Amino acid sequence: MLEGSTPLDWHSASWRQQLRRRLRTWYADHRRSLPWRESTDPYRIWVSEIMLQQTQVQTVRAYFLRFMQRFPTVQDLAVADEQEVLRLWEGLGYYRRARQMHLAARVIVDQHEGVFPTDFDAVLALPGIGRYTAGAILSISQDQRLPILEANTIRLNARLTALPDDPRSKAGQDLLWEFAEAILPTKRVGEFNQALMELGSLVCTPKTPRCLVCPLKDLCPTCQQGLQGRIPLAPQKTVYHDVHEVAVVVQRNSKFLLRRCQPNERWAGLWDFIRFPVESDAVSDIELQKQIFALTNLDAGSFQALTTIRHGVTKYRITLRCVLAAGISGRINRSAELQWVTRTQLAQIPLSVTGRKISKLL
Repeated sequence: MLEGSTPLDWHSASWRQQLRRRLRTWYADHRRSLPWRESTDPYRIWVSEIMLQQTQVQTVRAYFLRFMQRFPTVQDLAVADEQEVLRLWEGLGYYRRARQMHLAARVIVDQHEGVFPTDFDAVLALPGIGRYTAGAILSISQDQRLPILEANTIRLNARLTALPDDPRSKAGQDLLWEFAEAILPTKRVGEFNQALMELGSLVCTPKTPRCLVCPLKDLCPTCQQGLQGRIPLAPQKTVYHDVHEVAVVVQRNSKFLLRRCQPNERWAGLWDFIRFPVESDAVSDIELQKQIFALTNLDAGSFQALTTIRHGVTKYRITLRCVLAAGISGRINRSAELQWVTRTQLAQIPLSVTGRKISKLL
């Protein structure tokens, strides 16, 4: 236990009642107007919850509106081509979410007659849905009495319980789920869960939480003891690895060569320019020729520098050297997922983030 902290008896009915009352009063005055809050349709709530995983609300807003315009029902999503789904998802990252959501839509159509299920176990069985997402969908859309635990409420609940453990550990998770269930009201559960997430997002922030304006400050032992900087325990710092890669824009006449990323690769299912790792930025034309031939069966030359892009993916810091190969001969390897596309087609095909940046240079 952290020095100076004391256990909190949140089993007290009076304490839980005060929390619910104060939280609801605050939420009535401070709730944001968000497009997924305009309906209790479980399909819309599901899409928003998947998009919001590891993504900021302001980023998701525009994506959600575009996605709903194109796929207003689960049936529309189920019959869509995966490439179109990925194109609309492009830029949100974590593309596995989109592929699993597309697969889940087909499951709903095939196994649930196109109606989003309202049974917890049935929702939990859908691809890409875990305990939190199932609880959020069903509490918000059906007012089912189900707890939630995501990034904002993990932080909020850890402070409300003065959690001494790592919130990512089994002991920490067990206590936080127990707490999340204990504080649930019997009515308007969806509104209450949204209020928890809203308070965590707007007030109980990771750094410099706005405790002075928090409606729960008198109920929060972390605030009372000044432990906001130590609770919740921070994760271990990520150790980053420097990586060098080359992306080659292979051009023949007015077309460009793209390769579909494979299931075990970064950006699986999306398309990208010919890309491969190198030891350093100083790569020779001979090495470029060898790599391009191995991946495409094409002989390439006339290399011209386009740009250098520096970006991060998980634990890697990548320096990407981008070059144009204009001198091309031979036929592409048909066994690989390669295709020639025009500039117009580039705008329609789902590309990796850096692939899209490169395409805008062409």
